[in-house]
Amino acid sequence: MSLPLRLFLALLVGLGCGIAMASNEGQVTLAVLGIARPIGSLWLNALTMTIVPLVFGLIVNGIAAAAREASASQAAQRSLLWFALLLTLACAISAIVTTSLLHLWPVSPQAEVLRHAAPPAIAAGNGGAWYDAVIPANPIKAAAETAMVPLVVFALLFGFALTRIEAGLRTAMVTITAAIVQTMLVLVNWILWLAPLGIAALAFVAGINMGATAAGLLGQYIVVASVACLSATLMAYVAAAIAGNISPIRFARAAVPAQAVALGTQSSLATLPVMIEATPALGLQPSAAGVVLPLAVSLFRAASAAANVAVAIYLAALHGVHLSTPMLLVAILVAVPVSLAAVGVAAQVSFVATIAPICVALGVPIEALPLLMAVETIPDLFRTLGNVTADLAVARIVAGTGKAAVESA
Repeated sequence: MSLPLRLFLALLVGLGCGIAMASNEGQVTLAVLGIARPIGSLWLNALTMTIVPLVFGLIVNGIAAAAREASASQAAQRSLLWFALLLTLACAISAIVTTSLLHLWPVSPQAEVLRHAAPPAIAAGNGGAWYDAVIPANPIKAAAETAMVPLVVFALLFGFALTRIEAGLRTAMVTITAAIVQTMLVLVNWILWLAPLGIAALAFVAGINMGATAAGLLGQYIVVASVACLSATLMAYVAAAIAGNISPIRFARAAVPAQAVALGTQSSLATLPVMIEATPALGLQPSAAGVVLPLAVSLFRAASAAANVAVAIYLAALHGVHLSTPMLLVAILVAVPVSLAAVGVAAQVSFVATIAPICVALGVPIEALPLLMAVETIPDLFRTLGNVTADLAVARIVAGTGKAAVESA
């Protein structure tokens, strides 16, 4: 049985039992709740403890890898610039779309119980002084306090500085950070092995607290995350038309085969051969697209980044955390580098490693995050669809606007 299926079944069992027992406040219910609550809390704490070292290592290694790719060719350099630009745009659009959608369709008032049941979150910067914590005066203290924004900024600066030192020393440091990442991934895989137990416990507590409303909130999350992914997909069409100078109809026709495979496999990597085959229809030489597309599949996840921001905003609404415009900018500041850095990380690990830092930066509790991970199957369809469409768009933009373009009649 696959891990996503096990997580979904654990969610159904935990939530169903919680909802069934919500109306019965007898000794049995209290006894089960007394067992489920610490199990869920301990499992969530175990998952959370890996976030700081994992994010730091991923960002540092990601910058080192990007520097190597950029030095290999001008196409790679231009690709990385467009990745960063389009990721930022996708996250910004997602923030606007998600906040607008939640304004029109607010979360249930019964989610109020989560604001009392969830553990206190790390306080995010507020008011006009939010920017004071962007540059860490003490990066060790920032890591110890899980202050995600200064930690991400320090990791970015550290990674860029690392590319400027002697090659031997750089290799040694990258080896250390790579070892940290691999160690954290082993830990996360151990923790995810116990995920059905942890998610069942968390779902039971949610079912007790909110009853059937919990199921409705999960359904609302699926819609919100899927809409965010579709907004990134639409952005890819617009970007290809404007920056790639290609007809939207022509681009849509060329993208259909790759999109069909993406929906069937839910894997951008598995869709890569079909994307390569689509390059003549996009007006590209296979040799040029052969540089951009593999790099895009590895680093460029526009729909995933957009969905990550949407998840954080949805959790903020769920827990009654008001997000000002500066805080939304902070979410984008964290989401873009973390998305670029999460290369080759398994889906469930990536879900936590890329979303939890955004939540922590915003001061949003992540207690409900594993429950959302258990119903990620449907949004993941739209994540893959959007990622593949954006990969084709950026290939057209980078490889199709230079000498490599092949304009068909």
